[in-house]
Amino acid sequence: MRVLYFADIRFPLERANGIQTMETCHALAQRGHTVHLVVKPDTHSPARDPFDFYGLPTTRSLIIERANAPKGAGIIARVGYMSFVFGRAFGKARADVIITRDLGVAAALLKIPAGMRAPVVYESHGYAPDVASALPDLVATAKPASASKLKRLANREAEVWRDAAGYVTITRALADELQRRFGSRQHLAVVPDGMRPPATPVAPSGSAPVAGYAGHLYAWKGVDVLLQAIAQVAEVKGLIVGGHSAEPDLARVKRLADDLRITDRVTFTGLVAPSAVPAHLASATMLVLPNPASAISTHFTSPLKLFEYMAAGRPIIASDLPAIREVLRHGENALLADPGNADAIAGAMRTLIADPALAARLARTAASDANDYTWPRRAERLEALLAAVVQAA
Repeated sequence: MRVLYFADIRFPLERANGIQTMETCHALAQRGHTVHLVVKPDTHSPARDPFDFYGLPTTRSLIIERANAPKGAGIIARVGYMSFVFGRAFGKARADVIITRDLGVAAALLKIPAGMRAPVVYESHGYAPDVASALPDLVATAKPASASKLKRLANREAEVWRDAAGYVTITRALADELQRRFGSRQHLAVVPDGMRPPATPVAPSGSAPVAGYAGHLYAWKGVDVLLQAIAQVAEVKGLIVGGHSAEPDLARVKRLADDLRITDRVTFTGLVAPSAVPAHLASATMLVLPNPASAISTHFTSPLKLFEYMAAGRPIIASDLPAIREVLRHGENALLADPGNADAIAGAMRTLIADPALAARLARTAASDANDYTWPRRAERLEALLAAVVQAA
């Protein structure tokens, strides 16, 4: 298949959006499809090579096209990218299928008559009005959404659900929520995110218990809760991988560690390259996914770190949320704790420390289960939906 993938992001992008987009496109290309990934220009000068940045082998089947748009964010860059998208999408013979995870891009593409473009597949990572409403309480830099914006997002969601040739959600809970709102539809697939297995399993260095976390430090990710749990278990050290120095979250969690008097027990790496994350995870003895309940975490999240944790061969402590329970099972491949409850996470840490056999069993099962969540496995699931959409077109 000839796949046209639109991602309205500067590229390469260190965030999960960029990683997931590149890994998905690369995996589709490795399965024999020709993938054109259309992105915004890199803001670095000189522009970085995405294959090098993400540590992936170059393949001729994945062509990265940088839109002729202004660098950076903002309305001018968005308009420039969208203008490029319209020109690139016109012509049904230019691609077999179009994919995007950008709701605005999907809605705009669906305005083009179906006979003048390839069928559009939209990949949803959350119901946009709920996400927009919740963000100001979850992310320090987010601004409240106006009533008109929420209405516009709701209309777009309904239109894309109705008109897209194919629809992907990253969790079953999100698919169920959208069907509850809009009714059933054809060519709907639940396709979780994925991970790249580490080259070789690495035994943890040292004997002291280390609770590790990798990812963003937004409040809705729960790092604050993790630090509060670490403060309760004196023998546990903390490893926090991630955090952008230009955003306020890294400073916030460092202040909290200082207030809790655990600064000497917690290592903050700051932002690291995606390819360096597995090595950091390997230095932990347990890995924690501490999301509190929120509009995003409860039903919409399929965090990359979850699958990286599973592949790392370490016991996992995670919040007991519906979206997480689609992958993790308490007492089988993880310990699930009451969301947002530092006492519960601290209790799970003590359980793992006191029962090495349980910790080893959980880690082995999670590592085995991780084989079903590789990027090639994700591409295989996507391929089935794309083939059905192309055949129906």
